[in-house]
Amino acid sequence: MKSALIGLLAETSLHPGTESSLGAIDLPVAREVATGYPVIVGSSLKGSLRDMAQNVWGKGKTLDLIFGMQDNAGAVSVSDARILLLPVRSLTGHYKWVTCTYLLERYQRDLQLAGLSAGFDVPRPEKGKVVVSKGQGQIFLEELSFIMVEQDISEVLEGIAGLIKHQSVRHRITGQLAILNDDDFSYFAAYGLQVTARNQLADGTKTSKNLWYEETIPPDSLFYALLITRSGREEAFERINGLFDQKPYLQVGGNETIGQGWCVVSWLNGGVD
Repeated sequence: MKSALIGLLAETSLHPGTESSLGAIDLPVAREVATGYPVIVGSSLKGSLRDMAQNVWGKGKTLDLIFGMQDNAGAVSVSDARILLLPVRSLTGHYKWVTCTYLLERYQRDLQLAGLSAGFDVPRPEKGKVVVSKGQGQIFLEELSFIMVEQDISEVLEGIAGLIKHQSVRHRITGQLAILNDDDFSYFAAYGLQVTARNQLADGTKTSKNLWYEETIPPDSLFYALLITRSGREEAFERINGLFDQKPYLQVGGNETIGQGWCVVSWLNGGVD
């Protein structure tokens, strides 16, 4: 059995939708039941990978063997893509990439499952405080105020860097990563996403025919997913990884025709059992 992690850094807004509405939001994003965090469900991600492979390889036996058919499992299983970093507006400077203790602990467990090194200590800020690599005093994230706690988080940054394809973004994240208490992060995961009003106009009169509100995940959000091959089918990884040799981008979720859903993909090979 062979495994890998893929990093998905959003280049445009994402709308991995769900069937149920959420209050005034007609089309919310998919969320984990227990945590309420945004998520790209595994079936949607696997479908996106299959669509990309079909565009490159065409239909055929290889496609079905790797991704499966209705009555037969494929060679590769694809987990949900989990959120790791969420960009949040700062009223006292440039935006910050926020994460929390729980997300970093979960990321460590997934690294271990993939057979990769998870050798970094996870900071544990108190509620109302935020761990940063450099800074003191007060910082505003959205409308909330936090006390900055300066700490060496270079190992955390190194552990995350492999999920990010662009070298410039890896360099930028050093000064923009902010690690929150779990409860504080939950607020931004619940209320920090963009909600856009969209409208369908009637032909001729151009009057409103259908107004709805749609939730999206902002660009520069970072997700990751776990890929695992079935025993004896390890060669499938090489085929999937090869899809990103020339163009390391994948479209996930809805609203492709208005440019949403594009992510740059980073690939981390794991261990072999």
